[in-house]
Amino acid sequence: MITNTEFRNAMSKLVSAVHIVTTDGKSGRHGFTASAVCSVTDTPPTLLVCMNGNARSYEHFVENQVLCVNTLSERQADLSGVFASPLTADERFAKAGWTMLATGSPVLCDSLVSFDCQIDEIKTVGTHSIFICKIIAVKSGDGTAKGLAYCDRAYHSVVAQG
Repeated sequence: MITNTEFRNAMSKLVSAVHIVTTDGKSGRHGFTASAVCSVTDTPPTLLVCMNGNARSYEHFVENQVLCVNTLSERQADLSGVFASPLTADERFAKAGWTMLATGSPVLCDSLVSFDCQIDEIKTVGTHSIFICKIIAVKSGDGTAKGLAYCDRAYHSVVAQG
């Protein structure tokens, strides 16, 4: 059996997009930085988000039952750090411009893409929960920004080849 450290070191070699996941509703506005986001199916359009059950905003996401996955560009690496910091929710959201789509969750104005979602199911595995989310609306950026990736515990820009 491998140790937690061996697992974390191995996982650090995987390339992941960087996201700010946000929510708003009766439990208030909250957000966190995430790399554990992926598509599930396109019929119906669904994605999943993994979140530590001990995170200070966890219960707010569960209570609000909505979220928005805001995919960051290379220009937004600092915002990733802000949403992973001990700043208050108000201090975090003050660092960028926000709008909203269908669910009322904060949508980052200049994200690469934002997926506005309803949480349909929550599955707990160990220390984390997997939010299975139905995508309600999508906002795409202007297509000029490079993506932000995280690998080997560092940020990297991603340029689409086409």
